[in-house]
Amino acid sequence: MNDIKRLYETWLDNASDKDVRGELIRIRNDEDRIEDAFYRDLEFGTGGLRGIIGAGTNRMNIYTVAKASQGLADYINGTFVHNKRIAIAYDSRIKSDIFARVAAEVFAANGIIAMIYKELMPTPCLSFAVRELKCSAGIVITASHNPAKYNGYKVYGADGCQITTEAAEKILEIINSVDIFCDVKREEFEIALRAGLIEYIPDVIYDRFVDAIKAQSLLYDDVINKDIAIVYSPLNGTGLKPVTRTLQEAGFTNITVVKEQELPDGNFPTCPFPNPEIPEALSLGMEYAKRLNANLVLATDPDCDRVGAAVRNDNGDYVLITGNEMGVILFDYVCSRRAAKGNMPESPVLVKTIVTTDMGEQIADSYGVKTVNVLTGFKFIGEQIGFLEEKGLEDSYIFGFEESYGYLSGTYVRDKDAVNGALLICEMFAYYAAKDISLLKKLDELYSKFGYRINTLHSYTFEGSKGFETMRRIMDNVRNNVTQVGDYKIKKAIDYLNGIGGLPKSNVIKLFLENGCTVVIRPSGTEPKIKVYISVVAENENALLSIEKDLFNEIQRCIMI
Repeated sequence: MNDIKRLYETWLDNASDKDVRGELIRIRNDEDRIEDAFYRDLEFGTGGLRGIIGAGTNRMNIYTVAKASQGLADYINGTFVHNKRIAIAYDSRIKSDIFARVAAEVFAANGIIAMIYKELMPTPCLSFAVRELKCSAGIVITASHNPAKYNGYKVYGADGCQITTEAAEKILEIINSVDIFCDVKREEFEIALRAGLIEYIPDVIYDRFVDAIKAQSLLYDDVINKDIAIVYSPLNGTGLKPVTRTLQEAGFTNITVVKEQELPDGNFPTCPFPNPEIPEALSLGMEYAKRLNANLVLATDPDCDRVGAAVRNDNGDYVLITGNEMGVILFDYVCSRRAAKGNMPESPVLVKTIVTTDMGEQIADSYGVKTVNVLTGFKFIGEQIGFLEEKGLEDSYIFGFEESYGYLSGTYVRDKDAVNGALLICEMFAYYAAKDISLLKKLDELYSKFGYRINTLHSYTFEGSKGFETMRRIMDNVRNNVTQVGDYKIKKAIDYLNGIGGLPKSNVIKLFLENGCTVVIRPSGTEPKIKVYISVVAENENALLSIEKDLFNEIQRCIMI
């Protein structure tokens, strides 16, 4: 605690930012809060930084952002001879615009041209800009779907994909050598702007982004009704302009935006958990849909890289389609449309994560599509597109998805794209509606063909230094002591910490049970949580729910120590 106290005093002596300094003064006599704010540096990895906004080394503030930017700037200057440019985007979160400007000031002071969007933009727009502007790197200030108290700093490589593990380790080593108050260079934003060291990204880049998404259309010359009634919520994030513009230019003009969640607001007043995976995040949209008798409800998370959708069931109620369910419906749609029009590539490829439903691979097999399984995180899907590009096989990629509502049908970006996902969902909905097929009916058709299954995600939160230790202990326990889950013995366990199948080492364990079900356990890379993914296969829907409930209860008993 003495080292932590000295670190706190150093910050108190040097931090001039009024918000940071004010919080430091308020916690002066609170040892627990001081410990939590300073017991570690925010972890920097392939996902960059993510943490609670506030004062301290374990918080997102202008000093931790500036330190990370200085480390990244040193890495760029030490790695690249040409194209010393970096693209910057930010979302609607609290202080996102401030952190983006601070980062730009650091890059400018280090001789790197900082190209920043004039207004908040979705994360996929950052990936697109990096490639279009031929930048050395890119950053986006966002905490994706986390609650309002969080913010983050995601780093992208020159390929438009989130940085690799190797690059992250090199950047982290440099960041660790930077003194947060003595070694960071900054040039005042307006001065750097006039000097040409900071530039605004031209509007044409955004226009090209929208055009690239519209080019993913699979409707061809089909006659469908594009006047379907759509209710859309950007969940107070970045999606409003790009989603509505793209849908409207594609012919979908009957769009009602949820008023309470329309404008950017980092406090997320009507959706404290702005995550389209959670039904509550779409509850207002569903209320709108009931009043308007709408066909489809869409919602995108604050940085607009995830999209959720709800449709009416036979009882007239709106139900949220899970990420796995939408992924397999979309993938089957992509394959069937390409096959029908004869534009399936010679060696088509699906890329999905190891925690995403195995039904994706079954559908792929039925269409003669190769499946590539990667670690959790869409950056690994983007990486696979890059590998194909290096071999001149970029066009072989036809779809990528993950269970957490991330989809991508093109190679114009190297990250999941909710604008692309929203357009595909609307087109698919309208296409099947013309044939009197609902998305739920289509899903049931796929289940009948490939087997009924349910995939669920359960998260367990462990805040602070004690929580960090608890998560480590849980993973050790699974590795060393767990041999069965309830009545089901573990037939096989894959520990990805060993770098299985050529994949990077990752703290993930997948358990294959004797009843054909699987359980995946991993600590989140961006939140203080352990995530447990349960995949159940059964003969019918009733059996699915019963088995999943039993597994869930047993996991809490034997794993969540």
